[in-house]
Amino acid sequence: VQLQASGGGLVQAGGSLRLSCLASGSTISSYDMGWFRQAPGKEREFIASIRWSGGRAYAEDSVRGRFTISRDNAKNTMYLQMNSLEPEDTAVYYCAADLRVGVPWAINEYDYWGQGTLVTVSS
Repeated sequence: VQLQASGGGLVQAGGSLRLSCLASGSTISSYDMGWFRQAPGKEREFIASIRWSGGRAYAEDSVRGRFTISRDNAKNTMYLQMNSLEPEDTAVYYCAADLRVGVPWAINEYDYWGQGTLVTVSS
């Protein structure tokens, strides 16, 4: 499966963005999927995941209550709705997928990655 992330851009603090991850080459209905981000000078970190069955998980503290992960299997697309954005959310956001991920917040569980989309939040 190939993944393409989009929807990033420049937004003011307090604003919203919706990221999309369009899959091709295979239907995503059987895949567990996730969003990660990497800020300048920092390691890539887990944001949220959604199982093929719909079960969701979110990173503690940093995004819970502000970000919502969802998927539309008919459109072969996963989304990340981001509200109340903060300058600390500035990063390149990556989508990822794999079949039957064991630990959804572990980067090495995912074999398929999108190219990333840049989100910049100004104060």
